Amino acid sequence: MGKVAAKMKVMPNSPEIDLDDLQDRLEQSLPEGAKINGFERDNVAFGLIALLPTVIVPDGAGGTEAVEEAFIEVDGVESVAVENVGRI
Repeated sequence: MGKVAAKMKVMPNSPEIDLDDLQDRLEQSLPEGAKINGFERDNVAFGLIALLPTVIVPDGAGGTEAVEEAFIEVDGVESVAVENVGRI
């Protein structure tokens, strides 16, 4: 089974969120078999900064769905979207 890399966009629910702490909580929430291969940050507007983790997941049924569900449950996360997916 191969793997895919997915760049995701995680929007915090407030500009006051500690992004370093949010990154740690996102990493801790990952389902088994998934890992984060780095974070980028994107200035959205009015001081709001989105996190852009690149997540490596097995290429199987469900794809990034389990990661999306785990991330949206993390305290401080407003929304999660998949920006880009490709095989590695």
